[in-house]
Amino acid sequence: MVSLVGAGPGDPELLTLKAYKRLQSAEVVLYDRLVSSEILAMLPVQAARFYVGKARSSHSVPQSDINQALVAWAQQGKQVVRLKGGDPFIFGRGGEELEALVAAQIKVEVIPGITAASGCTAYAGIPLTHRDHAQSVRFVTGHLQQGENTLDWPTLAQPGQTLVFYMGLSNLVTICQALIQHGLEPSTPLALIEQGTTQQQKTHIGSLQQLPQAFHAGEIKPPTLLVIGGVVQLHETLAWFESQQGCAVGFDEGKHPTSALE
Repeated sequence: MVSLVGAGPGDPELLTLKAYKRLQSAEVVLYDRLVSSEILAMLPVQAARFYVGKARSSHSVPQSDINQALVAWAQQGKQVVRLKGGDPFIFGRGGEELEALVAAQIKVEVIPGITAASGCTAYAGIPLTHRDHAQSVRFVTGHLQQGENTLDWPTLAQPGQTLVFYMGLSNLVTICQALIQHGLEPSTPLALIEQGTTQQQKTHIGSLQQLPQAFHAGEIKPPTLLVIGGVVQLHETLAWFESQQGCAVGFDEGKHPTSALE
C-alpha cells in the first residue's frame, strides 16, 4: 500500500496521529524538501529513504519518475509512504500521484496534513478569516510559469477576502503590482511568514506598495508564505502572542511588527 502523507508546515508536533502511525510502519519513504529532520527522525531505522524534493528551477526527480517509483515499490509488497510538507492535496501534486496509483490499481490512502496557510498564519497571530476583515480566503499558487501573468487578477483583487500565495516570494513584486492594477488598495497590508511554525519563524509586515526592507535586502529566504488582506492588521495587536510561540518579532519604525533582522 502507498500512503500519501501530509507532514504539516514545519513544527513536528503538528503531525497528525494517523500520519505518525504510518511513519512508524513505513518500509520505503519518498520525502520532499520541506519535511523537517525532526519528522524524518521518527522513521524506523530500517526504512529506506529517498529524497525527491523540488525547489524553484531545481527538481531532483521528475514527477513522472516519482509516480513510477511509488507504483514499483508497492508492487514489490512494500509499505510505502510518500511524505510531503503541508498537505498532499494543496499544491503538493498529491492528486497526480493518486491518479497514477489508481491507474495501476495500487491500494492507496491519503492522510491530510496541516497546510502552510493555516499553520503559519496561526503561529503568526493572523486569522485567515475575521468578521471585520475577511469573509473568505483563497489559496493561490505564486509560481508563475515562465513569468506568465495568467491568474484571475480581477477576482483576486476583490476586497473582503484573504489571499494566501504559496511559492510567491520570487514573484512578489509582480503579484503586488498586478493586484494594485486590478483595483486592490495599495495600502492593503501583507505579511511574509518565513520558516513558518518553526523556531526560526519570522514575520515581515508591509503593504502592496511598500514591501518589507528585509525583502529588498534579500534577507528573506524560502520557504516563505505570502498573506494579503485586512486580517494582517491583527498581527500588530497580536504580536505578543507570536512572541509566546518562540518566533522572532521586531518593529519597523514603530509602525509594524517585522523581522528581527531589520
